[in-house]
Amino acid sequence: MKPFWKVVFGGCLGTIIAFLLVNLIFFGLIGSLVSSLGKEEQPSVPRNAILKIDLRQSIQEQGKESFSFNPLAGSASMSSGLSLLDAIRALDAAAEDPQVKFVYLKADDMNMDIAVAEEFRAALARFRECGKPVVSYSQGLSAGNYFMASVADKVILNAYGDVMINGMSSQMMYYKDLIDQLGIDIQLIRHGKYKSAGEPYIKSEPSQENKEQYETMLGTIWGMMADAIASSRDFTAEQFNEWIDNLSISNAETAKEKGLVDELWYDDQVRDYFCTLCDVKKAKDLKYVSLKDYAAARVKSNLRAKEKIAVIYADGEIVMDDHGNGNIGNNFAKEIAKARQDSSVKAVVFRVNSPGGSVQASAAIEREIALLKECKPVVASYGGYAASGGYWISCGADKIFSDKSTLTGSIGVFGLIPSFGKALRKNVHLNVYEVSTHKHGALATGMSPLDPEEEAMMQKQIDATYEDFVSRVAAGRGLTTEAVDEIAQGRVWAGGDAIKIGLVDELGGLTDAIRYAASMASLENYRLVTYPAVVPMYNQLLSSMNETGTEQDIRTDAVGVAERTAGWLLGLDGPEIAARMPEITFNLK
Repeated sequence: MKPFWKVVFGGCLGTIIAFLLVNLIFFGLIGSLVSSLGKEEQPSVPRNAILKIDLRQSIQEQGKESFSFNPLAGSASMSSGLSLLDAIRALDAAAEDPQVKFVYLKADDMNMDIAVAEEFRAALARFRECGKPVVSYSQGLSAGNYFMASVADKVILNAYGDVMINGMSSQMMYYKDLIDQLGIDIQLIRHGKYKSAGEPYIKSEPSQENKEQYETMLGTIWGMMADAIASSRDFTAEQFNEWIDNLSISNAETAKEKGLVDELWYDDQVRDYFCTLCDVKKAKDLKYVSLKDYAAARVKSNLRAKEKIAVIYADGEIVMDDHGNGNIGNNFAKEIAKARQDSSVKAVVFRVNSPGGSVQASAAIEREIALLKECKPVVASYGGYAASGGYWISCGADKIFSDKSTLTGSIGVFGLIPSFGKALRKNVHLNVYEVSTHKHGALATGMSPLDPEEEAMMQKQIDATYEDFVSRVAAGRGLTTEAVDEIAQGRVWAGGDAIKIGLVDELGGLTDAIRYAASMASLENYRLVTYPAVVPMYNQLLSSMNETGTEQDIRTDAVGVAERTAGWLLGLDGPEIAARMPEITFNLK
């Protein structure tokens, strides 16, 4: 037996040593990485610099750090996304900077939300107005990256670049057939005929009302894009749409023939052109600076200014407990209170990028915004979406700015009640029997459907919450409850339409909202501070040892939508009342 125990203990000891070595290497890499980042030199801007903007690099609502580790290669890397505010401030600074010669827009793909792209494109247009050129070069064109590239003075496409500009589409995923196969019972109780967030669980195809709102949303957003493209080029939006419908833009040659691009060049020809613009003889003499490095070198807060404007980011889904996943959690109200209690903060810009979520959490945040508004101006700025709970928390602001492509409204409430008892019997042959002291004692167990009395009670709660939502919007927007109800019913509106019906006050981006907040507080000299603070990567790593984060951008690929939807459904342990917009995916092809 002795050889046997030697093998067993030897194997255990080897496993423990290997585990300790892997952890030692892992944390050693993290430590050295963090240490090296701390010693990173401040970027500099060379003379006659070309400001290079690669659209594949992420521009986010609020810049966040990310970490990747390759255990096989024994390497680790850390990167941080550029915030939209810093990106725009960098472009505005570069327009006035004599050391920046022109902007080189590397327009391959587009790693940003449509509303972020709308604001960033407007900043590129302002740069052009200052007399400096913007030159774009793409290996291929889709509707998304051409929307950005078209703002340039000279649009260059690779001589054999692919062109796939087919308009805009959206996918709606419906789960009823799958849910029926699994034997899960789903009951949806809602107020608002357009409130479609729970619809995929009880239908196999979209309702007529849902089709209507999707068609209107897509039409408004695409109209904004087509108008912007046409205004930068020598054709009309009507011509552009006709070419797309007739598949007339099929390759690089037809793109140039129709006037979408100016030149069909290879990489070396583009570099030769840059040499001409910079008055140098060889491409090796060209000096580039990335937008991220330029922002680090030039975008500075006015630290001497005592008075501040706070930008508070409500970015993500609204839940009571965020568990460190980046959602707008229960602690978010405390961040708003910090800005209220800081006497040096003279005005607040409330940047909302949220599809909504928990009614309880929305009410808590809206309460803090109301308290904040009593002592200082509050201006709301909408990003990709400010809908349902996202609209609830911000509708009382003194002024609301929105992008044309923002998804907003969705003033409606729903409750989704799953029951898994039949599914357990059908799929795993597990029978669950419930014993209760009262008639409705098993209401929130998730094992059996609601009976008619319970369903009526839930409907009453949903109706009362909807009426409260409508009343809050009416008070915040200076409208009657009848007028709000007419445009509510859970309908999602694009910002370009929302301004026509009084849901927002003005079309504009984050910097427009900041300027307006400064004017409300009569500030000329101020510095910007942001809430909540970005969590350092080291803290995120420690948190990730216990939890797994989730991506919160709802306007992404269909697979991501399905994963999040399944996770949300399985996470329900009883009736839940929510103010949330439906999952929406956009394809720009």
